[in-house]
Amino acid sequence: MFGAGAARGGVPGADQEAELPLTVEEAYRGGRRTVTLAGPDGQPRRYEVDVPPGVTDGQRIRLAGEGGRGSGDAAAGDLYLRVRIQPHPRFRLDGRDVHVQVPVAPWEAALGATVPVPTPGGGTAKVTVPAGSSSGRRLRLRGEGMPNPRGANGDLYAELRIVVPPTLGDQERELFEELAATSSFDPRRTR
Repeated sequence: MFGAGAARGGVPGADQEAELPLTVEEAYRGGRRTVTLAGPDGQPRRYEVDVPPGVTDGQRIRLAGEGGRGSGDAAAGDLYLRVRIQPHPRFRLDGRDVHVQVPVAPWEAALGATVPVPTPGGGTAKVTVPAGSSSGRRLRLRGEGMPNPRGANGDLYAELRIVVPPTLGDQERELFEELAATSSFDPRRTR
């Protein structure tokens, strides 16, 4: 008498979880992805997944009714795909903020310059390097980080890395020697 309704309806299917590896660019843009995973019966199965723009590492995407099968008339469980953003050779993520190293020439750091900065969306932004900048200085580009569908976009932080030319022409060498002879700057002296 008691519990007869539950027996007739069956037991709902179990929720399942799998990982969804994405590149930084894929996480930035979002879009439809086809993923092949082991289905509830253990056989390979293709799933069409709508990835929202700006997903973050660890975020879960729910595919309703794609989990374990229920018994009897009970509903199937859900499949949750946990986003795993893969390491990138250029970009490092910190939540919705993106960090990127930007190489600059010694004269750009000393005199100031406007340089291009790659963005995770595949384009470039421009950043103004203030005169007298050192390696490691971080410049913030507001709103150029990962998109946020529920609020403000993350920021892009360009970390300057001064790169010295690997070889010098005769005139370049003369100019550097002249600078060395006339400058009183000593980077090893504390300020």
